[in-house]
Amino acid sequence: MSSSATQTSNSSETDTKETLDLGNGSEVVYYPRFLPQNQSYQWLEYLDKKIPWTRPEIHVFGRSCLQPRDTCYVANKGLQELEYSGYQPLAYSWDDFPPLKAILELIHETLPGSKFNSLLLNRYKIGTDYVSWHSDDEKLYGPTPEIASISFGCEREFLLRKREKTPKLSMATSTKYNTSSEQSKASRLEQRSFVLKHGSMLVMRGYVQRDWVHSIPKRAKANTVRINLTFRQVLN
Repeated sequence: MSSSATQTSNSSETDTKETLDLGNGSEVVYYPRFLPQNQSYQWLEYLDKKIPWTRPEIHVFGRSCLQPRDTCYVANKGLQELEYSGYQPLAYSWDDFPPLKAILELIHETLPGSKFNSLLLNRYKIGTDYVSWHSDDEKLYGPTPEIASISFGCEREFLLRKREKTPKLSMATSTKYNTSSEQSKASRLEQRSFVLKHGSMLVMRGYVQRDWVHSIPKRAKANTVRINLTFRQVLN
């Protein structure tokens, strides 16, 4: 994490957090030990085996391809439906997966005032599973969405990059990995890096989705499963 981050610690090790002010109303808060290790391993096993994972066919730049990671979607009833890249996931109920409700309650206890009502799950089985540069700025989340991301399993690098003044990168364009020229250009832009640990939580809030893009790049040495839970609030 950047040296400009501020680290605060409460009485519990679980409460340790690192806050990164990105400027212009954008903030990232990282809790490296948000969940107890033993409980995190139990939940990892549950999620890996019990979630009805799917690897959907999506449409990007006029072509069909498989999304380079597994996914599942959970949401409150009556919300606006999620759709990206021509794919509309089936919304499961929180009651279908009790551990997810328990994790949601822990997040709400830690982030008073947050009202998450939907959850997009991703599973990265091996190092070639990834998500390319994108922002979660879909209209159903509003102009300043708060997103809480919980990580289980293999540590993976999470990159944040200042957005260029070009057409937006959203989930609809996030599955085709950047060309070498695009990566070279990206290296010249302001960037931040986090190693997301097992049981950690990363929170993006304010104008992060407007002004920044993020990615989980391929990593050859990442040879075990990683599961990521991204809690969001859909606005009606």
